[in-house]
Amino acid sequence: MDEVDNTIIEILMRNARTSKAVLARRLNLTEAAVRKRLKKLESSGIIVGYKAIIDYQKVGYIASLTGIDTVPEKLWKVIEKLKTFNEVKTIMLTSGDHMMLAEIVTDKIDSLEEVHRRIDGLDGVIRVCPAILIKSVK
Repeated sequence: MDEVDNTIIEILMRNARTSKAVLARRLNLTEAAVRKRLKKLESSGIIVGYKAIIDYQKVGYIASLTGIDTVPEKLWKVIEKLKTFNEVKTIMLTSGDHMMLAEIVTDKIDSLEEVHRRIDGLDGVIRVCPAILIKSVK
């Protein structure tokens, strides 16, 4: 990775929908060069995907950032199981208060509570600590 790759990443972190043409103009490159760099960043696993950031409240969804702790030797089995939950949008390994944080999105509070109960029932899960999102401010 070089400074151009870093700039591409910074631009895409602000707006993942930035077109290749706009990237090329801002970086003084050809679109072909931008495509080649993006393909390399994607194939190397540096860019793992692009997604829309939704204001869940405005569309009637409810979401939580949920801290999850496991028995250490079952961490990866729990992660694999969480990956199968449609409601779990993001899983992040963390240091600090919890072993991982999961972003969970449902259409109503009862469904969110049910997902938390299912997670709590997974083999190896020690603690589930949901923080319901009230409002996105940035």
